[in-house]
Amino acid sequence: MSFLAIGLSAFVSGAAAKEPVGKEPVTEKSGDATEASVATAKQSGIDRSLFGEGIKPGDNFYEYANEKWLERTEIPSDKSNYGIFTKLADEADEHVRALIEEAAAEESETGSAAQKVGDLYQAVLDTETRNAAGVKPLQHFMRLIQGIRTHRDAAAVMGSLSRSGVYAPLAAYVNVDARDSANYAVYVTQAGLTLPDREYYVDDENERFVQLRQQLRVYIADMLTFLGVQGASRAADQIFEMETEIAKNHWTKTENRDPIKTYNKMSTDELVESLKGFDWRVYADHSGISGQSEFVVRQPSYLEAMATLMSQTDLEAIKNYLRFQVIDQYASSLSEPIEKRAFDFHSTAVRGVDEQEPLWKRGVGVTSGALGELVGQLYVEKHFRPEAKARMLELVENLKRAFAERIETRDWMGNGTKQEALNKLSMFTTKIGYPDKWKDYSNLSIDSPVLATNLIASAEFETKRDLKKLGGPIDRSEWHMTPQTVNAYYNPTMNEIVFPAAILQPPFFNMEADDAANYGAIGAVIGHELSHGFDDKGSKFDGKGNLRMWWTEQDRTEFERRAKGLIEQYAQYEPVPGNFVNGELTL
Repeated sequence: MSFLAIGLSAFVSGAAAKEPVGKEPVTEKSGDATEASVATAKQSGIDRSLFGEGIKPGDNFYEYANEKWLERTEIPSDKSNYGIFTKLADEADEHVRALIEEAAAEESETGSAAQKVGDLYQAVLDTETRNAAGVKPLQHFMRLIQGIRTHRDAAAVMGSLSRSGVYAPLAAYVNVDARDSANYAVYVTQAGLTLPDREYYVDDENERFVQLRQQLRVYIADMLTFLGVQGASRAADQIFEMETEIAKNHWTKTENRDPIKTYNKMSTDELVESLKGFDWRVYADHSGISGQSEFVVRQPSYLEAMATLMSQTDLEAIKNYLRFQVIDQYASSLSEPIEKRAFDFHSTAVRGVDEQEPLWKRGVGVTSGALGELVGQLYVEKHFRPEAKARMLELVENLKRAFAERIETRDWMGNGTKQEALNKLSMFTTKIGYPDKWKDYSNLSIDSPVLATNLIASAEFETKRDLKKLGGPIDRSEWHMTPQTVNAYYNPTMNEIVFPAAILQPPFFNMEADDAANYGAIGAVIGHELSHGFDDKGSKFDGKGNLRMWWTEQDRTEFERRAKGLIEQYAQYEPVPGNFVNGELTL
């Protein structure tokens, strides 16, 4: 999936690569299209008060359009960045807060949507109960870890922890099979790092990374101290060294962008053979994926190195590593001192955010995260007009037609490749607002006043839900964002573009505004997601969502040549002194 940044593709610009696609009738229909297309007494929809004075739009359009915004706006202390996406997200949070607090104030039947939403929100706000509980919600995990006697036991515990959302030093998840989009597959991938990326561990030239590594050691020791681990400082050093070795074998972000290199289907026997020193069968059994005969391995060399590392690492070090992974995963749901320490490291030290969000906003985030579509139903009922679907579909279809025209006029593409591209565009599915079928939360119990206990239950519920997909038909109604999310995405294995209800609000989308304003605002988001279907990743998938090279060799070579030009251009940008943009990640 791809998010936020607006970019043009090689197809659109004739120069380089970037995002998703679509063309003929879409799968979702709602409202009256004729009614939606009638432009009666529409307002401009453009706020000219933010425009620059004395700046010609032809000289610097960005400054012309944003001068007053830039002058008036400061990044809030609880955020690392700020723009219209975050502003609108804040407004959505306020709306969701009102809905959740209304649910929390009700006397609701146990098991009802209102009970679950209200009680989970209250559990976030109830810091007294969280403080009293301390690390007790994690004791089950600690007993599991303490019981490790052999490396085989360690593999079993790693598998068990994965069912509760703790993925270290590997992860397995269910997704559509990229080479067989009519079926699901289990993907196995690298994991196990606390810092955001391998470069934070291996780059000795970046002074900030070097400092963060020292801060990480202290953070690990502090977290182990909360757990009552003896010799926390020495254990932290061991854990840091383990993570460093794990990081050295992680694939880079650039490598992980390649859907062909990261698709390596292996049988159980092949995995067992390659992971010498790590009991794959035991891990698979305890993680719930042992019934699969084949797995898609994203980074084979990493898994091999991980297996060797685990087999050669002292069991006590492994146990402390797992203890830390557990508390780090659930730190924000524990007592205030633990939550604050995790914030100080992950948000302040790593992301530069000085201040925690207010407690109510954290509550909204947690509740939306665990009960997203229950909250989404409330949000849609209150804040989304059904007729907006029809108007959005009209915008999408018009942009798809424009996109098709651009494809047809590319002089560097052969007719065969053009036809394949147009066919993919015509097969795009568009999802707007909210799912046709809501997720069923009836098997998830929110019945504890202790926040972490509820979130552990939520993680286990989601694991079971994903595992149930295996062997069944593809659920094409599933959404990977909640309706109250201000964002959009393209999913290559479904060949779909998805626009949640919360982004379909002013200034992105305005039912009362002139079409020109909507094409300039939400139209940019639509175009961005469309073009993801034809960027360096999406262009390797066909209209059915299968990883298939539908290009001629000549046309693909030319595509990559043009993309290289964009890569080289962005690689020269230095937004922060000494730090250059990774051009490979701009496609």
